[in-house]
Amino acid sequence: MMKSIYLFLLLISTIGIAQIKQSDDLFVVLKKLDAELFEQGFNQCHLENTNNLVTDDLEFYHDQGGFQDKAMFLKSMKENICSTPKHKPIRVLIADSLEVFPLYKDGVLYAAMQKGIHEFYYKDPDKEIYPTGVARFTHLWVLDDSQWKLKRILSYDHKPIDAKFEKLNDHYPIDLFTTDLGINNLLKQNHIPSIGIGIINHGKLQQIRLFGEKKQDSPISYNSIYKVASLTKPIVALITLKLINADKLKLDEPLYKYYVDPDIKDTKEIKLLTPRIILSHQTGLPNWHYLEKDNILKFEFKPGTKYQYSGEGFEFLRKALEHKFNKPIEQLAQELLFNPLKMYDTHFTWDKDMDVKRYAQEHDEQGKPIDFKKHQHANAAANLMTTIEDYSKFMVHILDGAGLSKKLYQEMMSKQVNEKPGIDFGLGWEIFNDVGQGEFALQHAGSDYGIKTLALLLPKSKRGIVIFVNSENGIKVWGKIIREYFGEIGEKIIEMNKQ
Repeated sequence: MMKSIYLFLLLISTIGIAQIKQSDDLFVVLKKLDAELFEQGFNQCHLENTNNLVTDDLEFYHDQGGFQDKAMFLKSMKENICSTPKHKPIRVLIADSLEVFPLYKDGVLYAAMQKGIHEFYYKDPDKEIYPTGVARFTHLWVLDDSQWKLKRILSYDHKPIDAKFEKLNDHYPIDLFTTDLGINNLLKQNHIPSIGIGIINHGKLQQIRLFGEKKQDSPISYNSIYKVASLTKPIVALITLKLINADKLKLDEPLYKYYVDPDIKDTKEIKLLTPRIILSHQTGLPNWHYLEKDNILKFEFKPGTKYQYSGEGFEFLRKALEHKFNKPIEQLAQELLFNPLKMYDTHFTWDKDMDVKRYAQEHDEQGKPIDFKKHQHANAAANLMTTIEDYSKFMVHILDGAGLSKKLYQEMMSKQVNEKPGIDFGLGWEIFNDVGQGEFALQHAGSDYGIKTLALLLPKSKRGIVIFVNSENGIKVWGKIIREYFGEIGEKIIEMNKQ
């Protein structure tokens, strides 16, 4: 047996560039046989033809279950996999992972290698089918009297999938950054119209990558505009910090002197609202008061005592800044940030010059377009519209010191309040402590129905990534992209995000 598997592995290692196209007859035939064996046999438990699809000297090697010969393999299918058809594992082939390599002797085809990736689910009549794992496989098919039969099976690299974190699962365990086709196939599989990616290396915008469509029959383009939801907040945070840096505002200055919301005007807590408290989400205000039963804005705890994410806090800040400086937030942004950084395609509202043809329209879980609103009033917590290039310029500026004093810059990236284990909140950014290799990360995400956005920075190594997705399914691709781009650090960041 050991000699057999050694020769099999040697055969795999010698495969060069003989992979055939998916349209080739041999590829189609072996894909059909794989389906007959596993879809009909393993999944549907129609085992009548399974015996005829494998050779008498079949050898099956599993990295966790050990070795099986033909008799053991067939017995396992019947007595284990198919003993309770209503409660059983299901095997799903990742179609784009399948590869076929023909093997010849003296110019005559005698066998073929088939490689791929499959996911496993569990079927339970009392539950929705749920994922359990993913693994790779390698098959050796041989011609036996002009009939293809399966002679060797390797099933390996089994990894669990936690259903608890299903939103972060893209169901596409193939590397993306090796080919553009991989990203396009991932989008298609998850009903995602488009994705924009900005890649930052050594503190510079290195690359912009865009795939898919703004909407049907309208390809995404370099200057496509996305609504970025809560990625609005880091923009407003830096505008505020620049005003503080210019000594036009104090970090710990009470803001009720400039603006008072009528719902909370008589509370003692209002005097505790400062830029520091708001930028670190310690206001005690809800995310949005319109989500509350009585639709009234009120404090839920004393400001400065703990973390609670709040869009209302940022809106309070916007109104205070606009009253103090007698300028709309859009004008402050243009003067302090957008014009200096040449972010000419970034706006808080739709203006007369906005070209709707450039807009990457939001889409639902099935990939259908969602009606969108042309916002005419600025919001400090959401609805900013921008391009991958513009927001990447902003991220590069953050890595370059953000135009702040050294002391204030460090304050921005320092713990103001703890959010969850290993994650603190600074001034406008989540701080992921100890992500490996001596690094920490700054992160902010944006999520409205039909749009998912992410901005991530590694300040020490001057790396970062911006991801815009105009789909409700966008979170599914975040994890894969972060893992592939940042490696082990990315894996740690994803694990921390799962808390």
